[in-house]
Amino acid sequence: MHPITAESFAIIDQEIGPHNWPPEEYAIIRRAIHSTADFELLNLFEFSKGAVASGITALQQQQPVVVDVRMVQMGITGVLKGIGHTSIACALDYVPEDFVPSGAATTRTAAGMLALTQHYSTGIFVIGNAPTALLALVEQIRQGLVKPSLVVGVPVGFVAVEEAKQVLAQVDIPQIQVRGRKGGSPVAAAIVNALAYLSKPD
Repeated sequence: MHPITAESFAIIDQEIGPHNWPPEEYAIIRRAIHSTADFELLNLFEFSKGAVASGITALQQQQPVVVDVRMVQMGITGVLKGIGHTSIACALDYVPEDFVPSGAATTRTAAGMLALTQHYSTGIFVIGNAPTALLALVEQIRQGLVKPSLVVGVPVGFVAVEEAKQVLAQVDIPQIQVRGRKGGSPVAAAIVNALAYLSKPD
């Protein structure tokens, strides 16, 4: 670990003080706080039962990582390469050339996510920006067309964000969320990177 990162983590630990988070979940939250300097995240994270273990296993098994936008892809590529993982797919690279908004495909990112689920039926699905992509993914899950090993659902913003997170919470799938309007690509990347570090052998 770089000395500046180690010092930053020490400062975060000191400012947070005692807490009740399990060690692996706290490692994810701490890295998200490190990437945003937003201590409110400490009380906004939600982990379904077994979500962290499922994400770690998926990475160890070299399952694909599917992301909504390139910022998330760029934020995780280096760390995943460090553990020998190179299968990352971005929804924006799968948008049909003749895309016209309709049905679940209300945005280019949603259309790309729908197209991606035709290629990847499992793996880690990471939504850090587009709530429409999360809504499209959840619909595919409900129809039984895709069964992710883990969904990281942390879109950010004001339109459809909280709705998308609530819809995700209603499906029985391993998931990590940040409640409310907060989240974003840096948080999504931090979660995946933390899982990657946790997946390394002791």
